[in-house]
Amino acid sequence: MCEKHDPLAAIIAAAMPQVAGTPAPPRHTEQQVVKPVIVNVAQALDQAHASRRRRLWELGHACHCPLVGVGFPLGVLRKLVDKVTSGKVLADDYEVHVGAVTECGSRNRLSEALQKELERRYAAVLLRFRAAKSTAEVAALWRTAVANGDVAGAFWAGLTHPRCNAELEEQMCRDLHMVQHQAGACVRADINKFNATLAENARLAHDLSKAQQRAAALLADKSADGEKHAAQLMQLRAQSVGKDSMIDSLRAELEQLRESIPGLESRAKLAERLAQMEERERGMRNQIAELKLELAKVQTVAEPAPEETRPAVEHVMRMPLSLNDRAVLCVGGRSGNVATYRELIEREGAQFAHHDGGLEDNANRLDASLAAADLVICQTGCISHSAYWRVKDYCKRNGKRCVFIDNPSISSLARGLEQAGAE
Repeated sequence: MCEKHDPLAAIIAAAMPQVAGTPAPPRHTEQQVVKPVIVNVAQALDQAHASRRRRLWELGHACHCPLVGVGFPLGVLRKLVDKVTSGKVLADDYEVHVGAVTECGSRNRLSEALQKELERRYAAVLLRFRAAKSTAEVAALWRTAVANGDVAGAFWAGLTHPRCNAELEEQMCRDLHMVQHQAGACVRADINKFNATLAENARLAHDLSKAQQRAAALLADKSADGEKHAAQLMQLRAQSVGKDSMIDSLRAELEQLRESIPGLESRAKLAERLAQMEERERGMRNQIAELKLELAKVQTVAEPAPEETRPAVEHVMRMPLSLNDRAVLCVGGRSGNVATYRELIEREGAQFAHHDGGLEDNANRLDASLAAADLVICQTGCISHSAYWRVKDYCKRNGKRCVFIDNPSISSLARGLEQAGAE
């Protein structure tokens, strides 16, 4: 169908001088006269190696129609024809297509422009086909392109490849012909789908109109509710402002009352300190009562020694080696291990007491706890510096036996008890 010659082809042919078969410009004539040997050698090398890609006008005429059809969108093709002819071609798309196919048979301004546009448009595909070194590899690349549905660039790259022979060229034209038939069938199917889509769109537009009407009615209702809520909000804000004013006045009155009472802050601090002192006093009284009971028990059991055989009491008393019925104070340690500390010490027959060194327990009760203890175990790894020096100083001044351990583990506590029993 593309072999039909249209008057447009004659018009384009008349408007564009032929390059092949026409006299060359004088400059080229001079170059041919000056260097004929170089030109002949270049032509001989091209014929010997046969590795140059073919140009558009070097392809068979049967390839031009499908190549122009799939390689150029109609808008691009018309733009190139208008540019070459230096004007706007008054012809329909079919006439422009037939004229362009006819001009591809020879080298001229239009065929050179089409060649340049094909090289630019499908440069990436040409680069991929360049890696093919044989006809089989070119054929494999073409089949892959057909399977992927991207045949325009692959058709141009395959036809112009140096390894494309006549059999592969014919096979490519056949494949492209069938692809175009399938594309036409798809277009017809798409038209049916498009008509169905138009009907569906009309139905959805009708439903949308109804939904918009319902939405407008709901919006009117919501607007009325919003105005009502806005009025209520204004009332609540007015009430809130009145309450804030009342709070400010009450605060001012409270400040005046505080200023009218001299020494209110110091009185509060003294009351808190007095409560702490009373609590400390109660603790010391309880310890004194317990000590008195223990002293009475000891005095009733022990016999009075003769005056001449009673040993002199040392200033710093040493605790007995046995922990039975003795009070052991554990200062510091992990709070999660206190129950295990208690079980270990009470298993030795001793009474267990614990103080965390002022972390949560009152630091002022530490002296009372130290006074009631027979043996002090200070876990230096989990105690504050002030509590550490307080324990050390108290034990040194009062002759208390004190064992210092670094690790707050159960095994370290057991070793501390063994150390206390060995001394």
